[in-house]
Amino acid sequence: PTMLTAVVNAAGLARLLDAVLSIEAVGVYKPHPSVYQLATERLGVAANRVLFFSSNAWDAQGAAAFGFRAVWINRAGDPPEPLPGVLAQTVASIEAVPGLLGLPA
Repeated sequence: PTMLTAVVNAAGLARLLDAVLSIEAVGVYKPHPSVYQLATERLGVAANRVLFFSSNAWDAQGAAAFGFRAVWINRAGDPPEPLPGVLAQTVASIEAVPGLLGLPA
């Protein structure tokens, strides 16, 4: 949590985020479902109301298997991994994120 807070503050993102969550709260690593459950519990929303972004295919697919709408930011153009979880979308760059959120680019 200390590292995450420092990164969020250094990037100037704190005002844009409702919460910063760490796996430390549940004591296991992704893609364990309890990590993704942490977000639904802390934010008080159903899994299908979460739009989850990751540049790691395994993480995005783990989130999708949990029930999040997951987007894989596939910068390298890698093939999908043979894992459970159907992605909502795959994009080549983080530059696509504002459009996916309905925000101006």
